[in-house]
Amino acid sequence: MQAVRSKDTEPELAVRHLARELGYRYLLHRKDLPGKPDLAFIGRRKAVFVHGCFWHGHTCARGAREPKNNHTYWVNKIARNKARDHAHLETLAACGWQALVIWECELKNLDTVRERLAAFLESGHG
Repeated sequence: MQAVRSKDTEPELAVRHLARELGYRYLLHRKDLPGKPDLAFIGRRKAVFVHGCFWHGHTCARGAREPKNNHTYWVNKIARNKARDHAHLETLAACGWQALVIWECELKNLDTVRERLAAFLESGHG
């Protein structure tokens, strides 16, 4: 567990690279925003979260996999993570922010993620 990072992960770095490539400027891990989004576009009031499929309980093959060791602990932990993520997204929306979640498995096709990110950032400014 100690080796698992929450910042500067490979998927997050890939999304940051795409945002820079598209010409957008962002701030990292804003502690004043619910959920400390991986990327925050302050002027646009938009936030991007890059979630690992296993840790955040995605429906893909990697996210749906259930651990064999300490099964109950992990099932409960992932359920808590999902509930926390949902609460953060609702709080952001209540504050007038829009949020985009990019899943680790989606990064297999960077062109699709680039298009999604660009469309999200260009849609209705804040």
